[in-house]
Amino acid sequence: MMDSAMIAKISKAREYASEPERIAFSDFTVQFNGKHQTYTVGYQNGTWKCECDFFTQRGVCSHVMAVEKVLTKAGTSLLQPVTA
Repeated sequence: MMDSAMIAKISKAREYASEPERIAFSDFTVQFNGKHQTYTVGYQNGTWKCECDFFTQRGVCSHVMAVEKVLTKAGTSLLQPVTA
């Protein structure tokens, strides 16, 4: 049996989940399964990182752009987004 405090927290979580604009990522790491291999893509202190050669050369890549598009579609934001 749930107590009233837990019921209130569940209700608040539902409210927050319906407002994804409340969330702004400042630091995270994901594994991105590309066509040829898996890359670690990260965002830390306002800076994107990817292990792929293209990112090393250009400072942006399809993996970073795809992760940002997924986050945007989900309604979340980053502190300093990459524009594509």
